[in-house]
Amino acid sequence: MDFILVLTTCSSNNEAQNIANLLVAERLAACASISSPIMSVYHWQGKIEHAEEYQLIIKTRSELFDKIKTRIKDIHSYQTAEIIAIPILNGSDEYFQWLEQET
Repeated sequence: MDFILVLTTCSSNNEAQNIANLLVAERLAACASISSPIMSVYHWQGKIEHAEEYQLIIKTRSELFDKIKTRIKDIHSYQTAEIIAIPILNGSDEYFQWLEQET
C-alpha cells in the first residue's frame, strides 16, 4: 500500500481546522497536522505577494488523493489552492497499519 502526505496552505487556522476535520471525519485522512503561521512569498497575478498562512499536512493513502483534492477544492477559500502529494518512502510498520485502518 502506498502512503502520501498531502500539503495545502490555508488563509487562517480556522480554515485549516475545518479542512482537517472534514477529511478525518470522512476517513479520507488518518491525521492532519496544522502548522503555526508561516510566511509565504509567491507570484500571483503578475505581482510578488506575501501572506501569512497555515500549512496543513495530511497523512493518507495515495489512492484517496483525488477524493481529497475534490473535497479541499469544495471548501477552500483560495481560487487556486496548493494541493500537492508527496510520497512517503519509508516509515514504521505500526504507523502504516494505523494509517490503513483509519482511512
